Amino acid sequence: MSLPPLREVIAAHGLSASKALGQNFLFDEQLLDRIAAIPASLDDKAVLEIGPGPGGLTRALLRAGARVTAIERDSRCIPALAEVQEAFPNQLRVVEEDALAIDHGALMGEPFAVVANLPYNIGTLLFTRWMEADAWPPQWTSLTLMFQQEVAQRIVAKPGSSAYGRLAVLAQWRSTPRLAMKVHRSAFTPPPKVMSAIIHVEPNSAPEGVSQKVLSRLTEAAFGQRRKMLRQSLKGLDGALDALAACNIDPTRRAETLSVADYVDVARVLTK
Repeated sequence: MSLPPLREVIAAHGLSASKALGQNFLFDEQLLDRIAAIPASLDDKAVLEIGPGPGGLTRALLRAGARVTAIERDSRCIPALAEVQEAFPNQLRVVEEDALAIDHGALMGEPFAVVANLPYNIGTLLFTRWMEADAWPPQWTSLTLMFQQEVAQRIVAKPGSSAYGRLAVLAQWRSTPRLAMKVHRSAFTPPPKVMSAIIHVEPNSAPEGVSQKVLSRLTEAAFGQRRKMLRQSLKGLDGALDALAACNIDPTRRAETLSVADYVDVARVLTK
């Protein structure tokens, strides 16, 4: 079974992007194939897609040979995805659910890559959840995710830059994120007000002796009041000021001046 162009599918099913669900549709099949190629070969690999909408990226992932599980909460899109299922027998599973309410590891049941044009309104929340996985290396083998460009820049930001913050530390302390591709707003229907970018993340081995939960609390406190000196922003976190001293970090510094390695060192002392 051959599939009609996405624009025809959307017209046939009376679909329009929902602002409430953070939807923006991509129609350019060449662009979608390029996105599906970012994680390297997906042939017979398990892939989790969040928010497939009418199935543009889904088609590209299936053409690349992936076995796709797509989580879609918008019931309007389910009939269009059923047509994609029919065109790619035994390659696509559609789960009509809220991606935030599901245990992705239990759903997949095997190592999996995540490739998604994330709905803008839940993208950062999902990303933080994947980055804060207790088990490491995580069950996901890589993340290839579309974000607003501003969010993407925060994920790959370096210390001292205005974009550097909690997201950068969470993304970089035990994984390697890179900016894989920029996507112009005109590529979407409807065009969003901002530019987009695709981030690709691969997990590394975690530094020894560091609790993820401790690092998470540390960065939350430090960047929660980023204009203040660390001695002020961290004073509510038990042992944090002593940990700074143990790591020879001046407490009059501000959160954005510490490197990812500095945060790891302080978290290691706090973990002990």
